[in-house]
Amino acid sequence: MENSEDVESNYAGVFEGRIGFGQRPALILIDFVEAYFAPGSPLFADVDTALTAGIALRDAARDAGVPVIYTNVEFHPSMRDGGVFAKKIGALSSFARGNPLGAWPDGLEPGEDELVITKQYASAFFGTSLASTLTANGHDSLVIAGLSTSGCVRATCVDACQHGFIPIVVEEAVGDRHENVHRANLFDMNAKYGDVVSLAEAQAHFASLA
Repeated sequence: MENSEDVESNYAGVFEGRIGFGQRPALILIDFVEAYFAPGSPLFADVDTALTAGIALRDAARDAGVPVIYTNVEFHPSMRDGGVFAKKIGALSSFARGNPLGAWPDGLEPGEDELVITKQYASAFFGTSLASTLTANGHDSLVIAGLSTSGCVRATCVDACQHGFIPIVVEEAVGDRHENVHRANLFDMNAKYGDVVSLAEAQAHFASLA
């Protein structure tokens, strides 16, 4: 039977909660690397606007003294540490060590005092020290930007929630290969795991902490 009820009405009254910003955020910039920006790359996603917003968000965090964390993906040249993930998605060979598609794009290079977490799977928490680092430094929330909305952003948002950190996803600073997929995942994260906010909201929150 076809359900003509719109999504907003279906979710109303159940998935409308808002958490709000935490008191001690960190900013994470997920996998903003050349593989998503270089034409001809198998992972090219045409997401330059997300990068521009991510850089603006990073600059606001720096100005406010909010720690900035970057993630990238790197595999052994043999791809043996890619496991099932690499078997499922052959294009992940773009992240084999030494491949230029794994490099930072212009303008997003990490500062010398900024942490880079290298991962092999979607979530920035899986198999990394991220949760321990956030806990040890007293952070209660994670502001999230990066790529892709349906993949590593979503996985990191869900894991942030599951590790007890408030996930704040910045709408303009995340992107995906297709707008429908992007929008559906923003809707779902906002409904179930964290808050989706605008770039302006995130910048204002950082400014309030300066």
